[in-house]
Amino acid sequence: MDTLLSRLPDLRRLNGRRARLVRRFLAAALVLSGVLLFLHPGSARGAPGTATVVSARDLPAGSVLRAADLRLADVPDDVRPAGALGSLDAAVGRLLSGAARAGEPLTDVRLLGSALPAKGESGTVTVAVRLADAAVAELLQPGQHVDVVAAPDATHTASALVRDAMVVTVHRPEGGGQVLNAPDKGPLVLLALPVGVATEVAATSLERPVTVTLR
Repeated sequence: MDTLLSRLPDLRRLNGRRARLVRRFLAAALVLSGVLLFLHPGSARGAPGTATVVSARDLPAGSVLRAADLRLADVPDDVRPAGALGSLDAAVGRLLSGAARAGEPLTDVRLLGSALPAKGESGTVTVAVRLADAAVAELLQPGQHVDVVAAPDATHTASALVRDAMVVTVHRPEGGGQVLNAPDKGPLVLLALPVGVATEVAATSLERPVTVTLR
């Protein structure tokens, strides 16, 4: 005789199957939530996000930014730094004042203005010089204006080679050590100079110690 009591084992088995299905469903839902949180951290948390310019790769100090160096990323407003740029056009062509890691949001204070000479700009060239004093080079930052001075030697007095030169970048050795084969000289400094004096400055820096005065 088919009674309710005789059906209890079947009901228990059915309930056990349902419990296992519910547990599997919950586990799958948790995995899916984790994937969404990883791919879209701002939207998954419910935090509003804003399109932000970030570096597309590791960039050295003094880089003139190109479109390929940058990308837009949706950064949650609660972690978006003040002054962060929201348009690629606001960064392209400007000079990066310090090194940036890939994915780092770029802010207005990290970029120097359009007064920097662009590559190939008429009337200016970039000249590499090594300064006589490494300590002076440590004070320099891209975009800074300096006067270039040649030190005196046996046949020359001290002389100003050029006024109001602009520092493009400073190539410091890895680990902060001295420059190989130049223990008494500072890092290589790239200066934007007028074409008319660039050759003289480059030639003089090979013959006499050269330094800069800060403006």
